[in-house]
Amino acid sequence: MAWALKLPLADEVIESGLVQDFDASLSGIGQELGAGAYSMSDVLALPIFKQEESSLPPENENKILPFQYVLCAATSPAIKLHDETLTYLNQGQSYEIRMLDNRKIGELPEINGKLVKSIFRVVFHDRRLQYTEHQQLEGWRWNRPGDRILDIDIPMSVGIIDPRANPTQLNTVEFLWDPSKRTSVFIQVHCISTEFTMRKHGGEKGVPFRVQIDTFKENENGEYTEHLHSASCQIKVFKPKGADRKQKTDREKMEKRTPHEKEKYQPSYETTILTECSPWPEITYVNNTPSPGFNSSHSSFSIGEGNGSPNHQPEPPPPIADVSHTPELTLVNLLPTSTPQEAQQWLHRNRFSTFSRLFRNFSGADLLKLTREDVIQICGPADGIRLFNALKGRMVRPRLTIYVCQESQQLRDLQQKHEDGDAVTSTFFVYHAIYLEELTALELTEKLAQLFSISSQQISQIYKQGPTGIHVLISDEMIQNFQDESCFVLDTMKAETGDSYHIILK
Repeated sequence: MAWALKLPLADEVIESGLVQDFDASLSGIGQELGAGAYSMSDVLALPIFKQEESSLPPENENKILPFQYVLCAATSPAIKLHDETLTYLNQGQSYEIRMLDNRKIGELPEINGKLVKSIFRVVFHDRRLQYTEHQQLEGWRWNRPGDRILDIDIPMSVGIIDPRANPTQLNTVEFLWDPSKRTSVFIQVHCISTEFTMRKHGGEKGVPFRVQIDTFKENENGEYTEHLHSASCQIKVFKPKGADRKQKTDREKMEKRTPHEKEKYQPSYETTILTECSPWPEITYVNNTPSPGFNSSHSSFSIGEGNGSPNHQPEPPPPIADVSHTPELTLVNLLPTSTPQEAQQWLHRNRFSTFSRLFRNFSGADLLKLTREDVIQICGPADGIRLFNALKGRMVRPRLTIYVCQESQQLRDLQQKHEDGDAVTSTFFVYHAIYLEELTALELTEKLAQLFSISSQQISQIYKQGPTGIHVLISDEMIQNFQDESCFVLDTMKAETGDSYHIILK
């Protein structure tokens, strides 16, 4: 009987040992996949990771991981074991990222005593948003004029040199730092995850972002172009104090789970270790052209072509035929018979160059078959509506249309016959349509100058013939009170001085 009692105890010990071995193996896998993180006390207890035995698989033992980046923000407890960690941040709050030298003795001696350059980015985690990154950022810029997506809190940062923020790249900052010295950079993310979510009925789920850091060393020409290390982590950004509430909610949900269910989830760590990733694909940021100095105060800016995304490398636009002397090619509407190359040319002519890669294999018929919902899902709300209207050839109705006919000798003769009581035979007269958008005298002057094929400077004044034949000077207010589709006869009169004319609307 005693032996029967000891057997379950032995089985329990063996099973416990197997579980510990299995957990240990999982921790190694988690580090490789970016699912693990360490507490800050453990990080500080290590001798800057220089003598640490690597827990990576054997094939990665010789891989150089020269730096370690630690985001001082807790990870979510509601993340499964093999998933990547997720960290919640508050909008506009300063968060520390510690830049740690992780080189082993003798590794990369060429950067000893020298500075390296790190570039921080906030990019999209979802593949769908990565393909429309430029459009998403441009829409954010219009909704938040003067703001940046990513900023450095310079007064709180330590050890950073020459921090810069390019005004055309809202989601990017960069700086130099010395790996041998303590370096901490405090970042602020000003966008929130729900700003890039399709609005439905409220309570939309925010999209995840990635914080990516790319570090470079100098080449022979003193340019920071030689890649050393890249790492990133997944984040979600909430309105102020929203991250704290979300962290508390996740923690309460986990507390309600059974011990068996809790084993499937990672614990919440005090800090977030950025895991190794591929370097950013674009190289425009590592050139030697000076970028604007960092300005902590938000200022107005204009967005450029924007960055690409890790899975969406920009392609050079296809060659566009010179259409300046071939009017037959400058079609306003895309035809169903257009080839993919002609469709690409149409996209470029109508300012949709950023989507040329997405639609590079689409013929005219393929594009015209897209529904409004399809285009909005692919291109986003702003550009999607614009592209759909362009595809369907929808013209904007002008604010005011008037019809004008130039007075000729034939018309004068007919008017004279009518005044003398003579019979007037029906005569065919041609009127020209003039479309006005701004409803100003200057716009009318320019349109009439085009009609007469003269310079607008040659039109001295424009008058409207009033009661009893008086001449009333045309003003903006008078044009704004014109009846739509009014008809006028134009009479020209030589001005007193210079080679200019007066025009009278009768």
